[in-house]
Amino acid sequence: MDTRLIEILVCPLCKGPLEDLRSAQGRELLCRADRLAFPVKDGIPLMLENEARSYDPETEGVARE
Repeated sequence: MDTRLIEILVCPLCKGPLEDLRSAQGRELLCRADRLAFPVKDGIPLMLENEARSYDPETEGVARE
């Protein structure tokens, strides 16, 4: 995914910044404020609340991109 696109995208709930990361679930865009991880499928971010999963930084090891 293009880093310029990630800089433009914001969380659909709080409008906060997103972080590009890889987790056990694959590539995701993380909103730390809402503790939500939005999946990226075939290079396309799915920015819908019902597609996001809860994210707990204390229990998940994540490699940032």
